Amino acid sequence: MTHRCSFACHLVLIGSVACMAVVPHRFTMAAADRADAPALAEIFNGRDLTGWKLPAEPYWRVENGAIVGESDDAMKGSMLYTDKAYGDVDFEAEFRFRGEVDSGVMMRKPEVQVQIGVSRSLKRDMTGSFYVGKYPEEAQAKRAGELLKPGEWNRLRIVARGDTFTVWLNGEQVSTYTAPAHGEPAPIGLQVHKNVRMKVEFRNVKAGEP
Repeated sequence: MTHRCSFACHLVLIGSVACMAVVPHRFTMAAADRADAPALAEIFNGRDLTGWKLPAEPYWRVENGAIVGESDDAMKGSMLYTDKAYGDVDFEAEFRFRGEVDSGVMMRKPEVQVQIGVSRSLKRDMTGSFYVGKYPEEAQAKRAGELLKPGEWNRLRIVARGDTFTVWLNGEQVSTYTAPAHGEPAPIGLQVHKNVRMKVEFRNVKAGEP
C-alpha cells in the first residue's frame, strides 16, 4: 500500500509541475496586460485637444470627456493626429459608435491602420483588422464580430514591437500582423473616413513606450 501511495503521489506532483510550467506561458501569450507592458499615460486629457494636431475640417471636438469625430453632409473625411511621433508603442482606447462608420487607428510610416467599423471596399465590418492598402487575409480579426458591442464602449489595445503589430478587442487577442516595411516612427491618428456620414467617439486614450 505504501509503495502504491508513493507512486501515485509522484504522478500528482509531476502533473502539478507540468501545469505550473504551461499555464503562465499561455497567460502571457494571450493577455493584453503582459509582464513587459510599459506604463500607459493619458494622451487625451478629457477636456480639449491639447497634444493633437487639429485639422482644417470641423469634424473633431471634445464632448462629455470623449474625442468625437463626426462628419457633415460634405463627408470629406478627416484625420486627427497626435503631436508626438511613436515607434514601438502600446496604445489603448475605448471607442463607441452607432450605425455604419468607417474609422481606425493609424500608426508608423508607411501607415498601418487598425480598422474600426465597416470597410468601404469590402462592405463589411472589419473592426480589429489591419489595413495597408488592402486587408491581408492573415491579419484579419475573424472573431471580432463575436466580441464587438455595438453602441457600447469597446476597449481596443494595439501593441507595436519592431515589425510586429498585435490587437486586442475587449481583452481578447483578435489579430496580429508582421510588416517589416512599416518601421518609421509617426504620430498616432484617428480617422473619420470620407464618403460616409458617421460619428465615432474615443475616450481613455493612452500610450506607453517600452
